[in-house]
Amino acid sequence: MTPETIDPKPRTLSDWLVYLEHIHPQSIAMGLDRVERVRRALGIAPRCVVITVGGTNGKGSCCAMLEAMLLAAGYRVGCYTSPHLLRYNERVRIAGLALDDGNLCRAFERIEAARDGVLLTYFEFGTLAAMLAFEEAAVEVAILEVGLGGRLDAVNVFDADCALVAAVDIDHVDYLGASREAIGFEKAGIYRAGRPAICADRDPPRSLIAHAQDIGAQLLLIGRDFGFSAERGQWGYWGPNGKRHGLPHPLLRGEFQLANAAACITALEELHKRIPVAAQDIRGGLLSCEIPARFQVLPGQPVVILDVAHNPQAARALAQNLSLMGGSGQTVAVFSMLKDKDIIGVASALKDQVTRWHVAPAQGARAASADEVCAALAQAQVTAPIQRHGDVAGAWRAACDTVARDDKIIVFGSFLTVAAVMQERQSAGANRT
Repeated sequence: MTPETIDPKPRTLSDWLVYLEHIHPQSIAMGLDRVERVRRALGIAPRCVVITVGGTNGKGSCCAMLEAMLLAAGYRVGCYTSPHLLRYNERVRIAGLALDDGNLCRAFERIEAARDGVLLTYFEFGTLAAMLAFEEAAVEVAILEVGLGGRLDAVNVFDADCALVAAVDIDHVDYLGASREAIGFEKAGIYRAGRPAICADRDPPRSLIAHAQDIGAQLLLIGRDFGFSAERGQWGYWGPNGKRHGLPHPLLRGEFQLANAAACITALEELHKRIPVAAQDIRGGLLSCEIPARFQVLPGQPVVILDVAHNPQAARALAQNLSLMGGSGQTVAVFSMLKDKDIIGVASALKDQVTRWHVAPAQGARAASADEVCAALAQAQVTAPIQRHGDVAGAWRAACDTVARDDKIIVFGSFLTVAAVMQERQSAGANRT
């Protein structure tokens, strides 16, 4: 598709998304000047509490837990996350529900009328649309997930009343730098002077700490200012305002989720004068919070696990969760990644857990080919059998055809990988009916 064939007057959400993909020559363009100019033209000035969430991994989980706790407390919450799995509408939720096509289209129309020739990326358009929708709905709290980095990410045109950085690791090196110190500085860009600045990474980069101190943010570090203790069947939290005992484990799986949960509780406690949240609402949020494709175990046998792990840190967490599951059967992987990711590092983290690999290219220009994935597996010294397929759906079907009842299938490597399998499962289910 070329710019000349794009409908200059989109009407449906599908039309708009195609339009947004093509109006900027780059899919990623770091910087705040352009989106800030359009924000001012639109007059977007949030009066609600703004919580910005960044980090290499754990952003989505923190957003989901914060949203669940605040909804349990009765607040009208807007939550903006990315990317989506099946429908763009997943990115913008108000009161726990995905925003409908009509409201998204109206927001896009307003941005198009206001931008006056300023080029915006797909993500920048979406960020402004989400905030327009939140203002129209009069949300009391807006939770904003950083798309990439933090300092120059579009959500950073909105000042956070509280900013939370989950984990910091190597990813997006072309944009953020190749070291944790460089990346940590970018992540810390969402912090604001005089406001709570939370970090849930147990080994925070020195650059993150230094930036928070330089701007006078109220830095709260896990292990120093807040933390948790795991107990049988429950856990305890401690922080600046005291302790909480007998908390239920988050519905989200994985030991690392306790660090995320502790960071979320700290954020809410720091904001308690503006948005008080009771103990029972924190408990309710922990027990009700769900997020697709973060070690999501589907019902039935063989066990199917969906996980969007796409960098070594996330892959190590996935490997740990798999080891804790146990079981006597094989673990079969359906695997594809983007070629600008650390495929070798991800494969190295999982190679001792996977007994057979089904690899395929994901959709899109950024996807690694099956040959590139296989070459990375070889460099990671993977010795388990590897089978190549033309697409992820084919890899999924082949995996299903070869597993026994007590085996596990793990689908991972990118959002695109998981989305392709989810679509294939939906299609197969529809065909059966």
